[in-house]
Amino acid sequence: MGPEHLPTTEFEIEDPGQTLGALAGSGEEPDMVQLLDAEGVLREDPAYSRYVADLDGEALRALYRDMFIIRRFDIEATALQRQGELALWPPLQGQEAAQIGSGRALRPQDYAFPTYREHGVALTRNVDLADLLRQFRGISNGGWDPRQNNFHLYTLVLAAQTLHAVGYAMGIQRDGADAVSIAYFGDGASSEGDVHESMVFAASNNAPVVFFCQNNHWAISVPTEVQSRIPLANRASGYGFPGIRVDGNDVLAVHAVTKWALEHAASGQGPVLIEAFTYRVGAHTTADDPTKYRVTAEEDAWRRKDPLLRLEKHLRSAGLADDAFFAALQVESDAFAKQIRSAVLAMEGPAMEDSFNTVYADPHPLVAEELAWFKQYEAGFADAEAGHTAGETR
Repeated sequence: MGPEHLPTTEFEIEDPGQTLGALAGSGEEPDMVQLLDAEGVLREDPAYSRYVADLDGEALRALYRDMFIIRRFDIEATALQRQGELALWPPLQGQEAAQIGSGRALRPQDYAFPTYREHGVALTRNVDLADLLRQFRGISNGGWDPRQNNFHLYTLVLAAQTLHAVGYAMGIQRDGADAVSIAYFGDGASSEGDVHESMVFAASNNAPVVFFCQNNHWAISVPTEVQSRIPLANRASGYGFPGIRVDGNDVLAVHAVTKWALEHAASGQGPVLIEAFTYRVGAHTTADDPTKYRVTAEEDAWRRKDPLLRLEKHLRSAGLADDAFFAALQVESDAFAKQIRSAVLAMEGPAMEDSFNTVYADPHPLVAEELAWFKQYEAGFADAEAGHTAGETR
């Protein structure tokens, strides 16, 4: 489905969840929640506007700043990879609103389970963004303590984090805690069996979990319409819980829908699936070439729906931000990117011995034997180098 076919929505009911069982097994396009259109015009929605009613000018500028900063970070990380400082990088350009809008809706006690592209969510959880790059520099299996910010380590195994999120939610449920887990995944991951199993367990246990699918239209080179014969949001009804499609380039709509979903799950009403209808403007990763499988006209059409440009138009038209604000933000983001670059270039890999010592929590005789062998092997190179140097000096 092309970008020109983006549906609009008008909810006629008070509770969004009431309509969401009607589309089971149907290919009918669900209504799409939108509060801010492509021209930055604010719309009223009877079900969701109340969730963003408290966002004043300062809060809206903060949302824009988050999206601007994370895009600048993404650009810098891509440049670092191209210059050989990172092994790989998965860009997020185009998905800033989906991530910032949902991430800022989370409460401190909620726990986020990302894939490997949720850099914007990491920003909202106050993770040091330089730490995100340790894994992609090849010097760490993670880079941060997930318990400090309730933001789990990146998951490279496609869709595995959905199982983790449901298990965590079931633990929340048994502990009687006031918290929700949220699982981020893409349209490609939605075809994985792990997602099906996660939704079965979540529904069976009425677990407090939100499934947040960023439908960016491409699972590397496979378009969404090849993966699913029905809209992804409609799948939720087959499991017996609400599914909502939201304009993923509208940060206000994403924020509102996520707030509603968290409220729904936290109140004991069970899981929710959110399909954030967005677009991956760049490559799947820096190892990918999207020109091989999609056309420029499609990309250009989605660039006109740029989530940053949309909020900028609203801020300017509402008199909430001026040229000085945007100029200052550019200076701030450039300085931030410079700090990130310096941090990455200063990163050094751990000693090889550390890699052996962290395989298990406790010492293991086989690992100790392998470490001893490696030290002996490594020493052999030093002996050979010493002999070569001695031969040159004779």
